[in-house]
Amino acid sequence: MTADPLQIALVGFGTVGSGVARILTDQAASIARRAGRQVQIRRVVVRDTARARDYMPAGVEVTDDIQSVIDDDQISLVVQLIGGLSPAREYMTRFLDAGRDVVTANKALIYECGRELFEQAARQGRTIGFEAAVAGGIPVIAAVTQSLTGNQVQSIEAILNGTSNFILTQMLNHGQSYEDVLKEAQALGYAEADPAMDVDGTDAAQKLSILTQLAYSTRVTLQSIVQQGIDGLELLDLQVAQELGYKIKLLATSRLNGDGLEVSVQPTLIPRHRTLAQIDGADNIVSILGDAVGRTTYSGAGAGQLPTASAVVADIVDFATGRTAVTFPSIVDASQQTGIAIQPKEALQRRFYLRFHVEDRPHVLADIADILGRHGISILSVRQDARRDGHDYARLVIMTHQTTEGCLADADVELARLECIKGTSIRLPVAE
Repeated sequence: MTADPLQIALVGFGTVGSGVARILTDQAASIARRAGRQVQIRRVVVRDTARARDYMPAGVEVTDDIQSVIDDDQISLVVQLIGGLSPAREYMTRFLDAGRDVVTANKALIYECGRELFEQAARQGRTIGFEAAVAGGIPVIAAVTQSLTGNQVQSIEAILNGTSNFILTQMLNHGQSYEDVLKEAQALGYAEADPAMDVDGTDAAQKLSILTQLAYSTRVTLQSIVQQGIDGLELLDLQVAQELGYKIKLLATSRLNGDGLEVSVQPTLIPRHRTLAQIDGADNIVSILGDAVGRTTYSGAGAGQLPTASAVVADIVDFATGRTAVTFPSIVDASQQTGIAIQPKEALQRRFYLRFHVEDRPHVLADIADILGRHGISILSVRQDARRDGHDYARLVIMTHQTTEGCLADADVELARLECIKGTSIRLPVAE
């Protein structure tokens, strides 16, 4: 091994940054063999230089000055591990302009600014690695951009948010309410103090957008995705779904459907025998159907210190060996293409689970069925649970035959006028 060491800078040394340092230190010899040269952390940029940090390598310069990284010609690769859009976007732009390649785990940055950053990197003859931005330790970016390039991807089905998956698992397995499990998830560090982006589907939708861009060369905005979170679910929804042979998961889907692309992130009833339904806790899964290979499935830890750091280190090694320079142009190309048209939201066609809180009296079902029927929505089955102590309503669950989001949205307008329906109703798609 005669090549000079690869000198890198870490910008951000929080949970993931310290994990990267730990792996690079503990696995230094094996990483050097795979990279063809040693990988050395030359500089670390943090906000508070006085704070003690675990796994900080000895002899590394710790600074709060971003410019010091730009001015250091010995640094070839910057590993940027700060979240959010600002100042992350400004920093990455400055690093690329200064002739540095970049690795990041910032999903929001890639979703919001990926196209312009990729184009900037290409103009500068630089690269951006972002394997850790979508599914933590699961190597799904490499799968889509390298391993499956001989395929036309037919569909992507994924559980991409560990917080939501943990909440749904705990609710069902321990009979707990959404509110109680959310507090538990926050105490364990699975959910932020403000968990909105996790539980309302935004986090999963951003990740799905990135995968869809790579797989179909199609730019997907959140506005074009049918998006629904888990925060409106009740324990009984999960229990009834289980009795019917399903488990409810926050499912992210991109699927070719005729000449359009169906894109959604919704709590979905998935048949219990499917692998997707069996992924519990904070784990993630990505299931990709290719026209040549068939279905391939990737599952594991979608977040956490070492799983995410594992993906970051893989990007570092890919840069060191030159693989990133070979594969990155195709990513830039995919980000610039118009690709396949997104199917209008109202055209998405599935079976549905409908749940209502209704007055416990005659003719309620007839009123609801009449509205559904007039909008072309056929009922497959009905279940009504008797009124419980302390509640002045009963729960009514209807399973439909195939219909569209548009038909249900039109029916919702009329259903909202029924005085017999109390509180918030919910509808969930059913996966085949």
